[in-house]
Formats: sequence, C-alpha cells, structure tokens
Amino acid sequence: MAAAKAPSLAEIEALADAAFAGLPEGFRALCAGVRIVVDDFPDEETLAEMECESEFDLLGLFRGVGLAQAGEVVTGQMPNAVWLYRRPLLDYWAEHDETLGHLVAHVLVHEIGHHFGLSDEDMARIEAAAEIA
Repeated sequence: MAAAKAPSLAEIEALADAAFAGLPEGFRALCAGVRIVVDDFPDEETLAEMECESEFDLLGLFRGVGLAQAGEVVTGQMPNAVWLYRRPLLDYWAEHDETLGHLVAHVLVHEIGHHFGLSDEDMARIEAAAEIA
C-alpha cells in the first residue's frame, strides 16, 4: 500500500466507461450523445449555482436538456453531459464501504437518470440490472 496512489482522472474515466458499458443495452441506446466528463472538482459557477458549501459537496452533475424537457436544439446549446468529480468521489469512497467502481457507477446512473427524468426507484432498478465491477 505504501506505493498506492489515488486514481487519476483517466482512471476514473475508465471506471465510468466500464460502468456505462455494463448498463442495460436499451438504457445505453437512449443515452446517445450524452458525454461523460471527469474533472477534479466542479467549477466556481457550478458550486454557486448548486449552492454547495464545499467543493466536496457534489459527486456528479447532469448538464443539458433532459429527454423529458427535450425540444428543438437551440443554436449554441452545449451537448448533454454527465460530469463526475474525482476528488469528491474519492473523499466519499474513503469514508464508505463500497468499491470505487460501484460508487462511480451509482453516480453515473443517478446523473443519467436526470437526463431521462427518472425516479429514484427507476434508477435503483437500472443500477440493479447493471453489470458493475
């Protein structure tokens, strides 16, 4: 363990990619065009908008127009994206008894769920059906 290092942005992205690949095929198909972005922390604008007290308060975020609200694409509209925040994820992981892969998958499903306008129960069923490492 003395040589162990915290996972990098690329390693968290690989966990997110693996988690996404393990989701039910029909669910993934509906996510066409949704980007997955990994960053260390949310930016200041996001922290203020979400009324966070700390940069560690937010594990992930969906940005864009959800399917439930989808209409015509507006010029200049940013593509739909799920943001995963590495440092808050690692902080949460250190305090809880679950694998990092499971945590990343859980946050990913939750944030994609916002794209669909799903309930917490719907997201729990999708997560249960997923093949998560």
